Amino acid sequence: MCRYAVTPYKLHYACLPCRVSFKRHADREHACPNCARPLVCAGRDFAPPRRRDVAGWSVVAAVLGEGLRFDGRSGCGCAKEPKYRPRTRAELRVRRIVALREGVPPAEVLGRVDPLDGGGPGPASEGR
Repeated sequence: MCRYAVTPYKLHYACLPCRVSFKRHADREHACPNCARPLVCAGRDFAPPRRRDVAGWSVVAAVLGEGLRFDGRSGCGCAKEPKYRPRTRAELRVRRIVALREGVPPAEVLGRVDPLDGGGPGPASEGR
């Protein structure tokens, strides 16, 4: 039985300026209770950094700004592995450099576990 087909699970929404996260149903647009700005949908598997972790929230803002979400499960919940997203500024910086060198959109490189791995078949992607 599909996990998300039976129960309507809430999604994580984040207010990036306030550095807070809430769980809400995806039925409408939501506003931050602190500043009244619209909340950004972060996905089902979002684990927010602590509020005082400004560097962590800057990485979250960059990932969400590229249109990516922290979703690892499919819409029905059958997939089990969460997708990779960078968590530190160093990981984000490396992925941005690789995106510039390869001439690909940053959103494509932000989802790679190894930014130097092109994602295709070959010795770099074997054994994972």
